[in-house]
Amino acid sequence: MATLRSFLILLAAQLAGEAVHRALHLPLPGPVLGMALLATILLLRKREPDTALVQTSNGLLRWLGLLFIPAGAGVVANLDLLRSAWLPITVALLLSTAFTVAATALVMQWLLRRGERVSITVEQR
Repeated sequence: MATLRSFLILLAAQLAGEAVHRALHLPLPGPVLGMALLATILLLRKREPDTALVQTSNGLLRWLGLLFIPAGAGVVANLDLLRSAWLPITVALLLSTAFTVAATALVMQWLLRRGERVSITVEQR
């Protein structure tokens, strides 16, 4: 019963994300917004999530690779389009990867500096 409850929590978070996505016309997918909402709620609770929720999430993550099968089939089905537009696709992939790496590095540096300030403040008390 706890697994079913956990699964319903995950589905409710996805549904809430879809509702926010459709209501606000945000460029992020509903499931991503739902995951962010669920993470925010869990952080605000300031305690560990239920073990059933963790086990259910880990069980779903074990099968995550299956979700890439439709994407792979889409690539194979559109090989002609890929052949004709390989240059813009390659440029977009390289630029977006470089941007992601740079953004991740900047956020990591900011978090590390912020963590140092917090630890210095705590040590001074």
